[in-house]
Amino acid sequence: MTKLPPFDATTRTRIVFGQGVFSRLGELAAGFRPKCVLVVSDSGLVNAGHFGHAVDHLRAAGLHVESFHDFAENPTCAMVDAGVAKAAEVKPDLLIGLGGGSSMDCCKGINFVYSGGGTIHDYHGVGKATADMLPMIAVPTTSGTGSEAQSFALISDTETHVKMACGDPKAACKIALLDPELTLTLPRSVTALTGIDAISHAIETYVTNRRNPMSITYSRRAFGLLAEGFSRVLEAPDDLDARSQMQLGACFAGMAIETSMLGAAHATANPLTARHDITHGQAVGLMLPAVIRLNGQQHPDWYAELLRDVDPTVTESEAPDRLASMVTRWLEQADLATSLNALKIPASGIESFVEEALKQWTGTFNPVPLDKANAESLYRSVA
Repeated sequence: MTKLPPFDATTRTRIVFGQGVFSRLGELAAGFRPKCVLVVSDSGLVNAGHFGHAVDHLRAAGLHVESFHDFAENPTCAMVDAGVAKAAEVKPDLLIGLGGGSSMDCCKGINFVYSGGGTIHDYHGVGKATADMLPMIAVPTTSGTGSEAQSFALISDTETHVKMACGDPKAACKIALLDPELTLTLPRSVTALTGIDAISHAIETYVTNRRNPMSITYSRRAFGLLAEGFSRVLEAPDDLDARSQMQLGACFAGMAIETSMLGAAHATANPLTARHDITHGQAVGLMLPAVIRLNGQQHPDWYAELLRDVDPTVTESEAPDRLASMVTRWLEQADLATSLNALKIPASGIESFVEEALKQWTGTFNPVPLDKANAESLYRSVA
C-alpha cells in the first residue's frame, strides 16, 4: 500500500475560467470597492488591444484606472522600483496584472515593496512579507507560467541577472481570470515557448521530493490537458478548445508548483537565461528531456503514471525515455533548439553553468540530488 505524505495547502485564489469571461473584469474588480485600480501590463498588450479593453471594462464599472507599462520580459528590481514609484504617485487599492508571467510577476513585485517598504531584495525567499498586501487580480494572456495561481514573483537582479524567487501567502492573487480568447493574438513563437514552459511545470512538479496527493492531482490533470492541446494550438491557432486546454493546464500546473515546487530542469535553465539571454521556455525545454532521463533512473514508475494519461500501454522501464522523446518532438514541432550548439552556446561555458545551477533554489527539490557531477552530465548531454 502506498504511504501518502502529509501536506498543508490552502487554495487562496478564486479562479474564473471560460471563453468571454474577460468581460467580467469590471464587475469582479468593483467587488473590492477600489478608489483607484493600477493595471500592470506590458507594452505588447497595449499594442494587441487587450489593455484598452481592460480599461473599458473597468471604467464601465465606474472605476478610476491608472497604468504601468515600463517593464520587459524577466522583470528586474529596477523595473519593480519604477512600478513602486508609479504606485506611490497614484495610490492604488487594487492591482491588476494583465499579460504573461512577466506582467504578473512585476505586479506582485510592486505589491511586495509598495505594501511593505524596502526593496524587492528584502523579499527574496519565502514568507518575508512584512504587511498585508493589496488585493490583486491576475489576467493571463499566455498559457505558460501559471503565475496567476502562485504566491511567488520571479524578479531578476538588475546587476547579476539572477532570478530571485519572492514568495509569501499574502502575495497570492485574490482572483485569476482565465479567458482563452485572450491567447488568440499570440504569435506562434510565444504560444510555443509558453506552452513548453507549462508542460515543464506539469512534468517537474509530478516528480519532486515535495510531491503530495494535491500536487500530483494538479500535475497529472495539467499534463493531460497540455499534452492534448499543445500540438493542436501550433497547427490550428484559432482552435479555442485547444487554447482552453492550454490555459487551464498551465493554471493547474501553477497550482501544483505551490505545494510541490520545481526541479533540475529549471535550475539548469536559469543560467542559460541569465548568461546568454535565452528565453525561459527555450532554456527549460532544452534541459527537460535530459532531466527526465536522469530522474527516470530512480523513479521510472512516477513517469509511467504521468504518461499513462496519454499512453495507457507504457511500461515503467520505457516511460522515462518515451516521455523525454515526446518532449523533444514537441520542441522540434515548435521549431525550438534541442542543443546548446544550435543556440550557439559554447560548451566551454558549462563549468560556469554548473556553478550557477547549483545555487538555484529549484534544484533542491529534484528527486535525484543535483550535485556537481549530475549538473555537468545534464549540460554535456545537450551540448
